Amino acid sequence: MKLKCYECSEGTLVRKPIEYMLHGVALGRFPAEVCSGCGEQFFNEETSVRIEEAARKAGVWGLCVQTKVGRSGNALDVRIAQPLAHFVGLAQGSEVTIHPEGKKKLVIEVT
Repeated sequence: MKLKCYECSEGTLVRKPIEYMLHGVALGRFPAEVCSGCGEQFFNEETSVRIEEAARKAGVWGLCVQTKVGRSGNALDVRIAQPLAHFVGLAQGSEVTIHPEGKKKLVIEVT
């Protein structure tokens, strides 16, 4: 019996290996159940642990952080956590390019 997708309830789940990426870093191929309809991917607990271990080894685990927007004079500022800054090679005095990507997303590129 084929399982229906847990997310869309339309497609069926097919077990296959997929390339897993986190923050733009390839962590390897892992077995997943993939929906034939919406493409959603589901991992079992053992695979999730393996993905977390690979992310820690690659130095990308925990890089997603929340922060608050502050003010510096007439401008707004955003604090960037040290592990994230180190990962992308950002230091005080670095030059960056900031641009919008849609109405709700800012992209900061280290130049």
